[in-house]
Amino acid sequence: GVLGSGDFARSLAVRLVCSGFKVVVGSRNPKRKASLFPAAAEVTFQAEAVKKVDVVFVAIFREHYSTLCDLADVLAGKILVDVSNNTEINHHKESNAEYLASLFPACTVVKGFNVVSAWTLQSGARDGNKQVLICSNNQEAKRTVAEIAQVMGFTPVDMGSMSSAREIENIPLRLLPAWKIPTFLALGLFLCFFTYNLIRQVIHPYIREQKNKLYKIPIEVVNTTLPCVSYVMLSLVYLPGVLAACSQLYYGTKYRRFPDWLDQWLLHRKQIGLLSFFCAALHAVYSLCLPMRRSHRYLLIETAVKQAVEKKMTVWVEEEVWRMEIYISVGIIALGLLSLLAITSLPSIANSLNWREFSFIQ
Repeated sequence: GVLGSGDFARSLAVRLVCSGFKVVVGSRNPKRKASLFPAAAEVTFQAEAVKKVDVVFVAIFREHYSTLCDLADVLAGKILVDVSNNTEINHHKESNAEYLASLFPACTVVKGFNVVSAWTLQSGARDGNKQVLICSNNQEAKRTVAEIAQVMGFTPVDMGSMSSAREIENIPLRLLPAWKIPTFLALGLFLCFFTYNLIRQVIHPYIREQKNKLYKIPIEVVNTTLPCVSYVMLSLVYLPGVLAACSQLYYGTKYRRFPDWLDQWLLHRKQIGLLSFFCAALHAVYSLCLPMRRSHRYLLIETAVKQAVEKKMTVWVEEEVWRMEIYISVGIIALGLLSLLAITSLPSIANSLNWREFSFIQ
């Protein structure tokens, strides 16, 4: 059974029908909402729908839970699956699932399917996160909901008792939680190196020689800063592994817990490495754009004019030519290797490699 007629309820009904389940939808306006659901799903009043099913997906907002109190007698003994989310993290003192359980003590409440979007339900588990986080105080109810999730093509994950519902409801509201520290780290390094390069390439020439080189800020200064950040970030990927090995050697065991700062550092290595690759890729693009700048063209014309005035036939310097050729070729190879590291850090690629292959690439 599905209580509700919103986007998620409609997508859930479609997915359940496609998975072979008999679906009954409960709505306050069944005649108006019937056209929104698949023909195989029966759309009727909430009280009638609840009588015909054993498992009920409550696909309505927390604020409307009280409207179901009139159905308490009919809902008694049934499994209620709370799929709701909040608009803010820790918006209420208790989770939505715990609140639903307090309203219907005669029912068994299971928290689940809230981390799955309506789009994923419609298009299939292959196009989104396949995991469905489930928690409840009743093991049999969890097993029933897990079996439904498996038939629908998802991977159920048992998160324990109902006390985990609060954490499960916070997951969809978090925006890239594992990227927060690495992003701030990259921005901090960028500001430090940018300030140094700004002083070195723009401010210092202006103070010493009265040369206005502010035009270098958007491209040249940024392009000099990006590889510095990339190198440091890449070193920060492998440094914690060395520190962890030293810690294990010092204490003579690999079972001693690492300090919290080192543990967090180890957990953020993938994000730090991908940000390193991002900076390196930007550096490559900026480098390709260097000859396109108007200032670069003016400097070429100025050099050509000076050469004509001095009646020089050629300015070819073999050493500089070879140095630049080797510099660019090594840079391309380095970017290719870093791209390989970045690709193998993706879960879909890493899962296809055994441990020896992954270690070889590292």
